[in-house]
Amino acid sequence: MTIHLKMKVKSLFLIFFLVGAHIFSYAQSYKDNPPPNWYNLDYNEDGVMGISTEKAYKYLEGRKSEKVIVAVLDGGTDIEHEDLKEVVWVNEKENADNGKDNDGNGYAGDVYGWNFIGGADGENVQYDNLEVTRLIKKYEPKYMSVLPSTPLSAKEKKEFIAYQKMVRDYTDKLDEANFGHLNYSRLKGELDTILHVLEKDTSNLTQEDLKRYQTKNDRTKMALKIARQGIDEEGSFGKFYEQITDAEKYYNTQLEYHLNKDYESRGIVGDDYEDVSEKYYGNNDVIGPDAEHGTHVAGIVGAKRGNGIGIDGVADNVEIMAVRVVPDGDERDKDVANAIRYAVDNGAKVINMSFGKGYAYNKETLDEAIRYAEEKDVLLVHAAGNDNKDTDIHSNYPTKYYTDSLDAVTGEAANYITVGATKWLKDKELVAPFSNYGYKSVDVFAPGVKINSTMPGSTYKEMQGTSMAAPVVTGLAAILRSYFPSMTAPEVKNIILESVTKVDQKINLKTPEGNRKVFLDEISVAGGVANAYEAVVLADIKGNK
Repeated sequence: MTIHLKMKVKSLFLIFFLVGAHIFSYAQSYKDNPPPNWYNLDYNEDGVMGISTEKAYKYLEGRKSEKVIVAVLDGGTDIEHEDLKEVVWVNEKENADNGKDNDGNGYAGDVYGWNFIGGADGENVQYDNLEVTRLIKKYEPKYMSVLPSTPLSAKEKKEFIAYQKMVRDYTDKLDEANFGHLNYSRLKGELDTILHVLEKDTSNLTQEDLKRYQTKNDRTKMALKIARQGIDEEGSFGKFYEQITDAEKYYNTQLEYHLNKDYESRGIVGDDYEDVSEKYYGNNDVIGPDAEHGTHVAGIVGAKRGNGIGIDGVADNVEIMAVRVVPDGDERDKDVANAIRYAVDNGAKVINMSFGKGYAYNKETLDEAIRYAEEKDVLLVHAAGNDNKDTDIHSNYPTKYYTDSLDAVTGEAANYITVGATKWLKDKELVAPFSNYGYKSVDVFAPGVKINSTMPGSTYKEMQGTSMAAPVVTGLAAILRSYFPSMTAPEVKNIILESVTKVDQKINLKTPEGNRKVFLDEISVAGGVANAYEAVVLADIKGNK
């Protein structure tokens, strides 16, 4: 599932009917806005915990660099965006209009990349189930009627135990979705009534309007209270209302598609989903029906620097290869594996994967693709996830760990970086409250809150999530591969992890079990925030030895 969406709604979650309910608990720590371009800034020079990109370029001034292809595996990318069109990868050997596979790579018309969740007729998958929903549909016919006395083989017992956990997780998600949809729908209804009575629209409703509104209805009183606080937190009623509308839509989408066992969209693709050897399916529409997330990610990686338009991405000499693989719902392992192979085979040196899920359908296939990327010296950068969980315990797939048929770890990919999210102030709230963490499983942290980047239609917007932190590190990796082209993928990874900004104070970690005070090296491998300046200096030193 597209990661930022899950985080965004959780940050809004509220209990509408509990008077005095604490709302916008995550947003409360975002009151002060960071400076523009903060994720590229330097703590010592600018006072924010960016990755010192601008300082790195000063150090690299006058040096030559090589073009690096970065694949963005996501939900779609607006390749015509004003700040991206000059950095979009173009397959010069291919012709999009003649319907032929001119370069013989098996993908006809793949001028800008490929779409693994589209059909040959041009239709696209927009929505899909969560993986837990798909797995329950798979195992339910076999295990839903199992009794304690039912004889099962060792393999079946393992599957049955896994199935029972899936059912519990699915039920929890379904309960949350029903609850969330009910509450946000009611809140939005109250807000719409208030707008109607006051004869206002979302653009001009003010705090004074809300204070003057008279009602004896308790639900309306609560809506007014929430709206007043929302204006304070978001800066305007319009922004607050947009979040409420998005939350209502999100929970409705969960009920209608993500958790709906009767919904099936794979027929659009037209492949044999169980045949993991099948690679040549999809279409060449890399934008798709919803390119917000992928466009935002692509901009962070490499929006054209120094052009006076929009934003500056992290990397200054890249081509963005767009590979559409993530629907509104959970991505499928077969598609991700094929997307990795496609990116590798077509020249990508770094692959960004800002997505994840709690279950794997076919991890063996994913592992094979990750090994393939490792063999071809391609670096994979993956978002840690936004569930505020310890991924040493609760996996966020795909992972850097290779496993066997019993799910025992058999090795670790040397070309794989997992990224958690941080905020801009060097204080006890440095780690984003939604970010996953893990002493072994999360490699490094990077800026992931209030990140302004590109959006479809040549627009721009702030978003947050580990989905935003991962492309910051992807951009850094691209800098290293561009200015130090002899470095291997594992060497780039090690440079990034060895050059982090260490934080010599404990931070607050909000866990499901309660708050803890920890150092970053207790919840990540590198124990710090990625730093581009320190990385290029270290790469320079190691390269000159």
